[in-house]
Amino acid sequence: MSKGILFVCLGNICRSPLAEGVFQHLVEQRGLHGRYIVSSAGTRNWNVGDPPDPRMVATARRHGIKLMGRAQQVTMRDFNSFDLLLAMDRANRGDLRRMALNEPSLVRVRLLRDFDPLPSSSADIPDPYFGDAAGFESVYQIVERACVGLLSALEDE
Repeated sequence: MSKGILFVCLGNICRSPLAEGVFQHLVEQRGLHGRYIVSSAGTRNWNVGDPPDPRMVATARRHGIKLMGRAQQVTMRDFNSFDLLLAMDRANRGDLRRMALNEPSLVRVRLLRDFDPLPSSSADIPDPYFGDAAGFESVYQIVERACVGLLSALEDE
């Protein structure tokens, strides 16, 4: 049986599509096809239907990661469809927790950074949207580490 993973940020055009692409790439690299259903969404509807931010697409491409899909908003159905809803920051996690209708839904909500093996002073993956190219690269490095940690944790279960 496959495990559903939903990566969640604010608008679903930068961090969460990157996490979706990186995690899917890791799954494919390790020959774990069919073990995971991976998607991403935003807590807000501002960008619904838009492709990922071109700056994030370019950053991911430099690392051999393809970002596909279009922005979508988290729905109540996602709490039943996915085993984990991984927020990019504490504000996103708070939004998801407010949406959760019950304890089983609430325990599915985690921070992606919880799986980053490097200690950090922040639980948040910063939003690079208003920054420069270096910010997008920094976010890529954090997301990649956290996705490697996530996959290791899931495979160790």
